[in-house]
Amino acid sequence: MPHNAAWLNDAAARVQAARLGPHARHRGRVEEIADGVAMISGLPDVRLDELLRFDAGAIGFAQVLEPDRIGCVLLDAAPALRAGDAVHGTGDVVRVPVGPGLLGRIVDPMGRALDGKGPVVAHATLPVERDAPGIVDRDLVTEPVQTGVLVVDTLFALGRGQRELIVGDPATGKTTLAIDTIIAQRDSDMICVYVAVGQKTSAVRRAVDALETHGAFDRCIVVVAGPATPPGLQWIAPFAAMTMAEHFRDAGRHALIVIDDLSKHAATHREIALLTRQSPGREAYPGDVFYVHARLLERAAKLSAAGGGGSLTALPIAQTEAGNLSAYIPTNLISITDGQIVLDARLFQEGQKPAVDVGISVSRVGGKTQAPALRDAAKSLRLDYAQFLEMEIFTRFGGTVEPRVQAQLTRGQRLRAVLRQPQHAPMRLEDQVALVIAVQEGLLDALAPGRLEAFRAALPQAVATGADAAGRAIRQTGTLGTEDRAALLAALRGPRCPACRSGG
Repeated sequence: MPHNAAWLNDAAARVQAARLGPHARHRGRVEEIADGVAMISGLPDVRLDELLRFDAGAIGFAQVLEPDRIGCVLLDAAPALRAGDAVHGTGDVVRVPVGPGLLGRIVDPMGRALDGKGPVVAHATLPVERDAPGIVDRDLVTEPVQTGVLVVDTLFALGRGQRELIVGDPATGKTTLAIDTIIAQRDSDMICVYVAVGQKTSAVRRAVDALETHGAFDRCIVVVAGPATPPGLQWIAPFAAMTMAEHFRDAGRHALIVIDDLSKHAATHREIALLTRQSPGREAYPGDVFYVHARLLERAAKLSAAGGGGSLTALPIAQTEAGNLSAYIPTNLISITDGQIVLDARLFQEGQKPAVDVGISVSRVGGKTQAPALRDAAKSLRLDYAQFLEMEIFTRFGGTVEPRVQAQLTRGQRLRAVLRQPQHAPMRLEDQVALVIAVQEGLLDALAPGRLEAFRAALPQAVATGADAAGRAIRQTGTLGTEDRAALLAALRGPRCPACRSGG
């Protein structure tokens, strides 16, 4: 009887709270549907980007507003959706879950789990489209992002809050370079977000396996919008991932986002634009494609101390054809970002990996953010390497080479060799400093080319054994003192050094 009384009281309370009377709601009608896009009539009050719900169970967002109809991009596969079905506005925009519950998870752009580990526990939900921080809310980019990739950290250093484009032909190592950067953050405090837009399932699986095996996957979020998913999910994927990363930035933490890639995202934007009958422009892309990517990447920033001091660093990836950097999408992204790392197909085929073209790659911020220890050790490295490349071209014509030029060529060949790096093996800062010092001091000039890989492999142990205090000081302070440099040189010349064992 007490149980029945409780039930009656609860039922009476619900009846009392029920709102009786007429309720007005606008309902629209699907006029056409094809290829993930529905044209709708009868919803005059719908706003741009508003979330729409269909009675058949699907959802979408308003992408195009015309006087007599709405172009709605679907976010779910909806095989049961037909012309004539009812649809209504929600008064809200597309939102995604954010918070620590996403760490270590593989999700789709709506935050739904794809890894079989159960539903995602969301801290909150935020819109996928958010305003970028204003100028007064930003701070200078001064802290380095250690990628662990020697050629990047020494020649094109990145800073927290920077936007650096990775661009190159297909199969030149763009994704590998980005994944190695994420792996290198296993020793830092950065949260990493990897978003795959239209990538093959096998490629995404390889990236996830690398992160799980070599990185700190419990501090990573993987957002996947495969080629078989609806165009709407592929379109919102980078925006949704940016929102997930912004949550940590706004909490005063540091985050890194890799967008793989914006060329496929631009193709999806073009597809949606053509299906919704927007006017095509250059290469059939709609005129707002620059604005779409600009408003996305502008959200990456270093916040001021008043805003919490957090940062969000973006590494968008773009694809070229036959090395054509002057194509529409690459030129757009180059003008939006703070520099570009260009990967060259010829270098890749010659085995120079990462295949970074040091002549046309640039970081428009990096010199100010580079770790002082690495900046001191590598201050003339780029100039020396550029002179070597020019000199190598001239000496190919034959003739007698004087000893000074031959010594410079030998030094450059050793430098090019040490800039090669195996994938998924990022280097510690102190090991990078020691390796650069070894090249600059000529310790590798007499080393047989076949011994360079052994030298690189033995270097961390030699530094840890012979210059452990110097290595800790470099890692903790980022600076290279006179005593630390002397300790590194002694370790490099000591009996544990593979160069010495090989007669170098």
